[in-house]
Amino acid sequence: MRLKLNTYVVIVAVLAVSIFDLSAQTGTPGITKAVAPGTAQYQTLRLKSKLMNREMPYRVVLPTAYGDSGETPRFPVVYLLHGLTGHFDNWTNRTKLVDYALPGNVIIVTPEGDNGWYSDSITVATDKYESYIVKELIPEIDKLYRTSAKRENRFIAGLSMGGYGSVKFGLKYPEMFSLVGSFSGALGATSFTEKTAGNIGKGVDLIFGADDSELRKSNDVFRLIREMPADKKKTLPFVYQSCGTEDFLFQNNRDFVALLAEKQVPHEYRQRPGAHDWKFWDLEIQEFLRLVERRIKK
Repeated sequence: MRLKLNTYVVIVAVLAVSIFDLSAQTGTPGITKAVAPGTAQYQTLRLKSKLMNREMPYRVVLPTAYGDSGETPRFPVVYLLHGLTGHFDNWTNRTKLVDYALPGNVIIVTPEGDNGWYSDSITVATDKYESYIVKELIPEIDKLYRTSAKRENRFIAGLSMGGYGSVKFGLKYPEMFSLVGSFSGALGATSFTEKTAGNIGKGVDLIFGADDSELRKSNDVFRLIREMPADKKKTLPFVYQSCGTEDFLFQNNRDFVALLAEKQVPHEYRQRPGAHDWKFWDLEIQEFLRLVERRIKK
């Protein structure tokens, strides 16, 4: 995070309070719940991951159109990532996501990311959250559901830790996603250490190692943008970024969007009154889904 060292005390104090608001009790795996007859539904499933060496829960939200009889169209997919201390069911439990999916034309998948920063850990061999999503979960979704597996119809977004994860996926795998969204993104995640950010930084240390490690460098979204070859920038997904003006990550987000503008990366940035909370994220997922619908390729 591109901030002066003496600001970390304030950030960690606020983050320690805010991130616990992201958690919610997980639902019962294997349950298919219809919200109401003829409306959207969600399914809670588990993938037996070889990379993670355990079963990984995830939730799938289906629009009404998915169950219509007659034609069997292919549906675009939105992967929606949760925040630190959160879980795969946060988006459906803490927002009206299912209601928003009802009139839409996309499948929404909410993966489990634990506190892994959507990255492959340098210290825990079976914590490969990045590889799991890219190499196992996405192919699994394309196999189980009538998806449009084209890059143009695959999107990814998230809040806080998930905002960092979605931007990172878009920068590292531009061939897989055409649009990424970051709401209140913790975009400076790789700069956290135990020394500067306490227990949160300690968790980041376990994933990325020493503060000058190559793994940190290769997962630093600021660095990825700065060092990206000009020809590769032309292939990047469109970036939708937002942050509330009362959010403790506000300046970090302003720094990142300034970098996007400097490097001429196509993007849209929105800021408005709001904090690091579910009220802001509930509004932002609505905005993002509207943007998705406009960008769907038939």
